[in-house]
Amino acid sequence: MNAARGEVAVKVADAVVPICLTLGGLAELEQLFGCASLSDLQLRMRHLSAAELIEVLQVLVRGAGGAQSVERVSPSEAARAIAEAFRAALG
Repeated sequence: MNAARGEVAVKVADAVVPICLTLGGLAELEQLFGCASLSDLQLRMRHLSAAELIEVLQVLVRGAGGAQSVERVSPSEAARAIAEAFRAALG
């Protein structure tokens, strides 16, 4: 993991996968959820379905340069990693 870049680890099945929130990832999430601003996205992220959690994680995996599937991650691990990735990127 490259902490200086804001990368965070998420455990998927038996593998550790790096994730990273990038500016492109933020734009992709805004578009995915129909948000006009980061404030709108922040509110929207509070109420994600399981399918949306997977979509968010996939955006973050791509942000770290990966292509791994994240469908085998536990819900609590997904929520933890997403929150940590946003904190690492946005402070």
